[in-house]
Amino acid sequence: MQQPFDTAGAPAGCPAHGNVPLYGSNFGSDPESMYAQLRTLGPSAPVDIAPDVEVELVTSYDASLYILQNPTLFVRDSRRWNALNQGTVPADSPALPMMGYRPNALFSDGAAHARLRQAVTDSLATVDQSRIVRLTQQSADYLISQFSSEAMGQAELMSAYAQPLPLLVFGELFGCPPELGDRVIAGITGIFQGTPGADETLGGALAELIALKRRQPGEDLTTRLMVHSSRLTDEEVLHQLVTLLSGGTAPLAASIGTSAALYLSDDWPSGLPVEDAVVKTLWNYAPIANYAAHYPTQDVELGDRTLHTGDPVLISFAAANTDPKLTAHREQLSSKAHLAFGAGPHACPAKDPAFMIAATAVESLLNRLPDVEMRVPFKELAWVPAPWSRQLVTVPIRYTPRTVPSATRARPARPASGQLAPSPAAMPQQAMGGRPSHAAPRPKGGMFSRFRAWVNGE
Repeated sequence: MQQPFDTAGAPAGCPAHGNVPLYGSNFGSDPESMYAQLRTLGPSAPVDIAPDVEVELVTSYDASLYILQNPTLFVRDSRRWNALNQGTVPADSPALPMMGYRPNALFSDGAAHARLRQAVTDSLATVDQSRIVRLTQQSADYLISQFSSEAMGQAELMSAYAQPLPLLVFGELFGCPPELGDRVIAGITGIFQGTPGADETLGGALAELIALKRRQPGEDLTTRLMVHSSRLTDEEVLHQLVTLLSGGTAPLAASIGTSAALYLSDDWPSGLPVEDAVVKTLWNYAPIANYAAHYPTQDVELGDRTLHTGDPVLISFAAANTDPKLTAHREQLSSKAHLAFGAGPHACPAKDPAFMIAATAVESLLNRLPDVEMRVPFKELAWVPAPWSRQLVTVPIRYTPRTVPSATRARPARPASGQLAPSPAAMPQQAMGGRPSHAAPRPKGGMFSRFRAWVNGE
């Protein structure tokens, strides 16, 4: 039995010369043109998300909500994927790490999903909001200290700031000691860069972290997941940590970079707060652009197309947010009505902390480098040519070189709207000395080890 979705007036059709490829420089340079082309085919259209990997991409806001909020007809377990089970997906396809099954909440359904998700949401709820602000400020101060005193007064914001900042924050939230934090960062960074062996590096580091927390529990997310009443196995804890890392770090980096570039652009209206730049980023440049594979449990009619049982249906959060049918009255919608964090039972459980980290990171940059400005107009910035995310390649900035003090000596960044600022007693005491990074020999180890040494004044 087919279940209809009402899309009155949606045009029918299919690509005349094969599917639209949602990868490569043509897509990366102008994805909106691709989405506009796909919208002429109806609420969804077949695309190649990677070479020889066909999926149905949903570009309509209403159709996206219909799928995201209908877990009975559309499930997330990718072991249902027909083409994968038939062996027609290339073994080395870049789609496999993004769509292949993992035993975590993202790829689970029903009672299994509810159990894993409850452990994640309850554990996240134990993290104090002022601590998130404090960790973000500390991480921002450390990273800015690494480039702000250079004589040239120029830096590349993505690699020097936006990308590493979420990694430092998550390393602290997970309760990583320095050496394990270095390996966790190397592993998750390598996965997104396609580095051979990165998955093994990350898995090994997280397994050691879990073993450590068995011996020495702490006030951290890792321990909270382990002691939750859902009684997660160590393997389940590991995969929830991987989900938090992969879903939190790269999208956050994209949000920070794009929001900062928007705020510093010549077109940004004077006087608008940083939070508005983050909201605009989530609406117009959804960090997770095309993702959330769903598998129909039966054939479903969507407009003039049939979504077949077991064939992957991906949500274009980017296209849905910029759906022309929506933008006509978008100003009347809540600022949180965008789909950048998903919707339904699989909506991002950490959307409030994610927003807070992004806003605090941008505001910290503005506070520490008050004359910072873009070296390239926003419209001329290049985007990463990947289907999964919407992230700037580089954000070149310039500023007056200076030594950046610690967060305790500079005005604290204003937290996101509606959040309380941390009290002075809650601010980090380890950094009281305000030691610039060049005051002592560079500590050994990776980025997390150096960050921890800087915070502790070593």
